[in-house]
Amino acid sequence: MNFSIIKKSQLEGATRMDAEYYQPEFLEMKRLLVQQKNTVPLFELAEIKTGPAYASDKIGEKFEIPLARIGDVTNKNEIENWLTLSNDEFEKFNSKKINNGDILMTMTGDPPDVGKVHFISNSSKKVLAFNQRVAKLHPKANKISGKYLFAYLSNEFSRLQVERTALGIRQRNLGMNDLRNILVFVPYNAKDIEILVDGHLRELENSKLLYQQAESLLLSELSLSDFDNIEKLSSIVNLSEIEIVGRMDSEYFQPKYKIIEDRVAKYNVQKLGDLVSMKKGIEVGAEEYQEEGKVFIRVSSMTKFGIVESDQKCLSEKLYEKLKADFQPKKSEILLTKDATPGIAYVLKENIESIISGGTLRLQLKDKKVEAEYLALCLNSIIGQMQAERDAGGSVITHWKPAQIKNVLIPVLPIEIQKKISELVIAAHEARKKSKELLEQAKRKVEDMIEKGGEER
Repeated sequence: MNFSIIKKSQLEGATRMDAEYYQPEFLEMKRLLVQQKNTVPLFELAEIKTGPAYASDKIGEKFEIPLARIGDVTNKNEIENWLTLSNDEFEKFNSKKINNGDILMTMTGDPPDVGKVHFISNSSKKVLAFNQRVAKLHPKANKISGKYLFAYLSNEFSRLQVERTALGIRQRNLGMNDLRNILVFVPYNAKDIEILVDGHLRELENSKLLYQQAESLLLSELSLSDFDNIEKLSSIVNLSEIEIVGRMDSEYFQPKYKIIEDRVAKYNVQKLGDLVSMKKGIEVGAEEYQEEGKVFIRVSSMTKFGIVESDQKCLSEKLYEKLKADFQPKKSEILLTKDATPGIAYVLKENIESIISGGTLRLQLKDKKVEAEYLALCLNSIIGQMQAERDAGGSVITHWKPAQIKNVLIPVLPIEIQKKISELVIAAHEARKKSKELLEQAKRKVEDMIEKGGEER
């Protein structure tokens, strides 16, 4: 049993008297920080702003300004994948923009997503925006290194402070005053940590470039490099085509889908169902979710670069043992989302003790005519995305049916080309893995300095 004995004088002005606020790990964290000579509140080190509550109809995929939201920060989404904000809405609020070197932090979210941070670097966009649920921290150059501050805010000492002060039961909210007063240890020399963060950012950018090279090579081989995703206002469809697909909504017959299909058809095309076997995940019900245990892989945790920790739920050991024979994914299988955000594919790099949700399929290759990483890239590219968008569109909650997925057209290029593309994808994943390792090293260095009592000048 964990407990703390608190004197009345320690109740900090009686602003908080709940037991959760005085858990032993929180008290120990604060003790270690306040005993350091160089611990100061965050507001002394950075300018802190939150964005406006923009109108939802001014946010989408075809506006001008990339907009950072909670999911973009927690999942470290690339700026190219952010939704966009209209320029008129941005100007209406006299909005502040994000610059390279700024740090974004989530102000709300399900635990542990509140307080997650994202460092902005190498952005070629002139204007980036952020909404009211995200804080922008602009480090003061004469006070602290932005890269050190990012490493500090990514580590356990920052997380515990956020967890201690953020209010709410399911969704937690971090107040501006609590954010401003997060205690930050400022070392006399942070060079080693800055070097590690530099390496983290460099490998992350390298991963992005390698993946883009793989995708560009794929599209070049399929004569799709010049594909123009501009929706035309009309198209002519034969009645026989409507009868074949059992759909007559105009969205399904947009010309862009036909263009992709016709170009891919010039090559050795196979239906996905002929290349892989498919197994569906399971829905266990929210009442089975736990904060600790075996990972339950949901659609919200899936990206083309792997399984993220954002809003991750767990299952009990007992339920995991009951389900693992049928619903535990295995190394080298391709995980493919079919609901909510359909068409995200990832080749599992190692066996993990987990269960996949009903919104995800496990794909196993039937033979060696296609490389797993190549197939996953096809599904993540416009080839797979256009087919997913066409098939699963037209409903409030998007569902891509397994019967439709089996009919997805996959161009099977010569095996030597597949291998070349796969090598680039694998290199991209390795760079991303290295990037994560370097950030973890930086975080540990920060924690070690604090736990060992700081450092001498």
